[in-house]
Amino acid sequence: MIVERDQPTGWIAVRELTSSSTPMRIGKVSLTVRDLPLVSGFYQRVLGMKVVQTNGSTVALGAGNHALLELVSEPDADLSSRNDAGLFHTAFLLPVRADLGRWINFAAENRVAIGGASDHAVSEALYLNDPEGNGIEIYVDRPASDWPYVDGSLQMVTEALDIGSLRAAAGSKPWDGLPVGSVIGHVHLRVGDIPTAEVFYSDTLGFDITARYPGASFYGSGGYHHHLAGNIWNSRGAQPRETNATGLRDVEILVRDDALLDATRSRLGHANAVTHADSSFTVRDRWNAALTFRRG
Repeated sequence: MIVERDQPTGWIAVRELTSSSTPMRIGKVSLTVRDLPLVSGFYQRVLGMKVVQTNGSTVALGAGNHALLELVSEPDADLSSRNDAGLFHTAFLLPVRADLGRWINFAAENRVAIGGASDHAVSEALYLNDPEGNGIEIYVDRPASDWPYVDGSLQMVTEALDIGSLRAAAGSKPWDGLPVGSVIGHVHLRVGDIPTAEVFYSDTLGFDITARYPGASFYGSGGYHHHLAGNIWNSRGAQPRETNATGLRDVEILVRDDALLDATRSRLGHANAVTHADSSFTVRDRWNAALTFRRG
């Protein structure tokens, strides 16, 4: 829960903590793909995303008119492997628990290949891959007031998901595509080592380290369980990713406050960020993952 006080009036506003209510949050994710029709068709068919914009070599997909995923065609790109640094998964956050239940029903009826399903205490999630191996999470958050803490530290777990309970929550309404209000809740990356990642994502970019697993760290803004994460489960010691490889092209970070945007840019130093005409800027981590910060 977030409490805000208006200084002149003393009025207090209370709102539920969500991935989108925080000072920094994920906007859209851009991927480089070899086979644009194949990959675009997968996200439309399996996740129910809609085409928001297309120009031939690029397709923007989303929920309603809100773009969440940009696919850029590069037919000659090298195919990334699971041992390379880069994208672990893009996590699509649905508005309510019933939505996830409806998607599970749809996936079962259409024999969608699921790679995993977990209850993380803060969220309930299922995992799959697109045709070029880009990881996908589709999930729903539990209310932030129910997230477990021990001695002030958030406790995320990996336990069996109660599929039956989720399917029951769906009721009789069928899955009708990615619901309006869906967002990218977080992006999980493959990195080469955890200490270097923590310095960059926490000390430099300003995200809080919200949790640590063996071989992984999680980073959030404003109390959210995580907007970004990095692991070395398959990529320990990985070198910077090639720019002509499939997979992650860019992660857009939306920043609510001009002062916060300026402070982040200042910590980076002018030599380490490319500033664009709209005052947004792009920075790359040690493994060449690009993040673009803009006001929004």
